[in-house]
Amino acid sequence: MTISTEPDTGLDEVLADIRACRACLGHLPHTPRPVVMVAPQTRLLICGQAPGRRVHESGLPFTDPSGVRLRDWLGVDEATFYGDPRLGVAAQAFCFPGTDPKGGDYPPPRRCAELWRPRLLAELPKVELTLLVGGYAQTWALGDKARATMTETVRAWRDYAPAVLPLPHPSWRNTAWLRKNPWFETEVLPYLRQSTAEILA
Repeated sequence: MTISTEPDTGLDEVLADIRACRACLGHLPHTPRPVVMVAPQTRLLICGQAPGRRVHESGLPFTDPSGVRLRDWLGVDEATFYGDPRLGVAAQAFCFPGTDPKGGDYPPPRRCAELWRPRLLAELPKVELTLLVGGYAQTWALGDKARATMTETVRAWRDYAPAVLPLPHPSWRNTAWLRKNPWFETEVLPYLRQSTAEILA
């Protein structure tokens, strides 16, 4: 069998344009640094909200405690997460939006998703499952199909499967939410791990 080594020029062009984007220059407290990790082979796409400070510094998605928890949810190790092109990460916004006065991150600016997501998703035809991580990502992607709250949207995960799976953000800030909603661990995580294993089989 011959494996083609021809580049996916459409996707390459979009990724080059995203990484060169400075649309938010002057609107952020730092120089924009878009972070995205996808390939022509991507079949499971993780759509978070926006990179955090550590991701902004590393240039790789989920290089923080949230990533440790997310990889546990998926049932994959770090080498698989970053090395298997069937796993991709494309947040709603590609740049760190900055830290608010309370110590959390600002919401992802809509201009990023409006500018880039339709064009990027059009170049990822092999995606079978999209994980919508956090309320902002869910509201953007689901529109009026999202429930009134993130909790209600995640609880209704069966209504969106098998193409989409809404998840809470794996941030340490959601540890209390996870304790209050044990059904997430008993119902959603087994489905997520099985789906991930099947995609990577």
